[in-house]
Amino acid sequence: MKVHTTPEVKLYLNDLISILFEKEYFGFEDSAHKYVDDLIDEIENNLSLKPHKPAPKYFDRYGKNMYYASFRKNKQTVWYAFFTKYQDENNEIIYLIRYISNNHMDAQRLVSSV
Repeated sequence: MKVHTTPEVKLYLNDLISILFEKEYFGFEDSAHKYVDDLIDEIENNLSLKPHKPAPKYFDRYGKNMYYASFRKNKQTVWYAFFTKYQDENNEIIYLIRYISNNHMDAQRLVSSV
């Protein structure tokens, strides 16, 4: 199993460090960096183990036939990794992360689709 991210997701995660620090979610930039690194590690190491659901049509703008899995980071925040799943020529499963969001931004789009 391999987990890859699109360039847009990589850029977002890099920007997220600055956003979290500038909006004072973290008092130190190093803390924001560790938070994002931990999120990335959790997704890369646990995505295949997490239950996943089909992504609502709203998210087709990031890729067709996607799924999403949730990752709780604290009491207030759940992150969602939206991905497509492939099997390569060696029968290895590849997860391609196409979009990442959290409950503060997109929860209503997930709930309304149920």
